[in-house]
Amino acid sequence: MTELQAQTHTVVFDGRRLDIESLCALAQGRAQAMLGADAEFRGRIARGADFLDRLLREDGVVYGVTTGYGDSCTVSIPPALVAELPHHLYAYHGCGAGRFLTPQETRAVLAARLASLCQGVSGVSVALLEQLAQLLAHDVLPLIPAEGSVGASGDLTPLSYVAAVLCGEREVWFQGQRRGAAEVLAQLGLTPLRLRPKEGLAIMNGTAVMTGLACLAWQRAQTLSRLAARLTACNVVAAAGNAHHFDERLFELKPHAGQQRVAAWLRADLCSDRPARNEQRLQDRYSLRCAPHVIGVLEDALPFLRGLIENELNSANDNPLIDAQQERVLHGGHFYGGHIAFAMDALKTAVANVADLLDRQLALLVDARFNHGLPANLSAATGERAAINHGLKALQISVSAWTAEALKLTLPASVFSRSTECHNQDKVSMGTIAARDALRVLELTEQVAAAMLIAARQGFTLRERIDPALRLSPALAAFRAELEDRIALVTEDRALDADLQRLLAALREGAWSLPA
Repeated sequence: MTELQAQTHTVVFDGRRLDIESLCALAQGRAQAMLGADAEFRGRIARGADFLDRLLREDGVVYGVTTGYGDSCTVSIPPALVAELPHHLYAYHGCGAGRFLTPQETRAVLAARLASLCQGVSGVSVALLEQLAQLLAHDVLPLIPAEGSVGASGDLTPLSYVAAVLCGEREVWFQGQRRGAAEVLAQLGLTPLRLRPKEGLAIMNGTAVMTGLACLAWQRAQTLSRLAARLTACNVVAAAGNAHHFDERLFELKPHAGQQRVAAWLRADLCSDRPARNEQRLQDRYSLRCAPHVIGVLEDALPFLRGLIENELNSANDNPLIDAQQERVLHGGHFYGGHIAFAMDALKTAVANVADLLDRQLALLVDARFNHGLPANLSAATGERAAINHGLKALQISVSAWTAEALKLTLPASVFSRSTECHNQDKVSMGTIAARDALRVLELTEQVAAAMLIAARQGFTLRERIDPALRLSPALAAFRAELEDRIALVTEDRALDADLQRLLAALREGAWSLPA
């Protein structure tokens, strides 16, 4: 089944508030985009374009319409050349580099830009919005280089690839192939746009790339938070840990809501209403005992970060803004991506700490000095064959490497502002770099989590060999069954890379049963 065939609902773009889940559904091919047909909405869009036309007829001065861009705002454009200016904007910004955004990331960018332009204050035509919606509807994905934006004056360079494709230029990813935009538009019966005054600036002068990526990052972080709590429960069982570290009364006395929520998940998973076993440590090591305090930081941050990201997603963030209702042109700096930069710098730090927590838990589990009777490296080999089998020894090394790289990337991007464009853009957000960093930290942390799923599979079986009367909560018993369906027990040494990739795919598809 293709992503488009899997779509289950429609997201209508008409200026109403869009949430992270709707954008991610579009990005993941689980929803279809449609431009609103409401007459009031379309009339509001048309009035902005008409007001801009009237200003031009009356010789009004509008930045980026009758002037050059950025530091060139003092350059007046001869009336005969005004129509050419938008095409020059996307032409000279065609200097991106690095990897291309993935199809999922590209859909997120297109949806974020469409959401902003549908606020109705960018001076664009209904035809432009229709064309942008058609790219999403037909899954025509501009090939957008990931690098080249400083995140103020908008995501100019990456968004130039969207503008160019709307006009039938550059390349797209379509039906599994890299093709010329003009050829694909013709195949679909779509006419390349000739951008109206201000439309090039409206497409490019905004925060759509960083915001689209931020929505994806937020959703992945939410999944990781819940999975980390479930994995911690697995590791407490495997290590014969003390479930009473998550006592409800204890967490009433430090009332961070997210931290309390993580502790509640752990209580439910561990059946902590049962008496403590005598052989347990009175106090487990911090990576088990303090898991709610680590995961809880992420869990508490997510609602706050959602607010920042969704406000940006539903903002008019180009410049200038065209207020047709009050007949004003508003020159400002809404293209500045500071809120997304902060959100992504914060998110990647909280997520990397979760990676570090899981890494420490695995280090305990594989070490026979600390795992309360489990075999070294969680090897399931027995008898004389135990001598030549190494269990998860190498996997623990890889987890350490992935964790170290994630931690290294937590240096905040937002503090690395550079003065650019003849010191016109002399303070910039670096929001897009922060968002890309966050996605890389998430990717690494997901790899850590996938490894921990293998460790949990081993841990349950090996603990049960020591304690045949091992009892699990219904939720943890179901999770164990799911693990055993997906992962064969590691008895004889084998390469685990294929297992890791399957587990990662399932994680990213939302296939695991997690606390709600």
